[in-house]
Amino acid sequence: MTGKPVAEMSFEEAMAALEQVVTRLERGDVPLEESITLYEQGAALKAHCAAKLKAAEEKVELIRVAEGRAAGTTPVEGL
Repeated sequence: MTGKPVAEMSFEEAMAALEQVVTRLERGDVPLEESITLYEQGAALKAHCAAKLKAAEEKVELIRVAEGRAAGTTPVEGL
């Protein structure tokens, strides 16, 4: 990870960091204690990405309503 606090990461930065965490965990060569730390980081990154996507969906919905179009979005799968 970049050392940047998760709360300050853009969606793209958080996704890249999450991919790095997943790759390291999938390799299976990380000691147990580090695996736990990585898992915690991954959970925080996932939650941050989900919040960013939710905020984006809400903005899109507001735009659609303002334009008089039908409201409602389809949630992004996988988060």
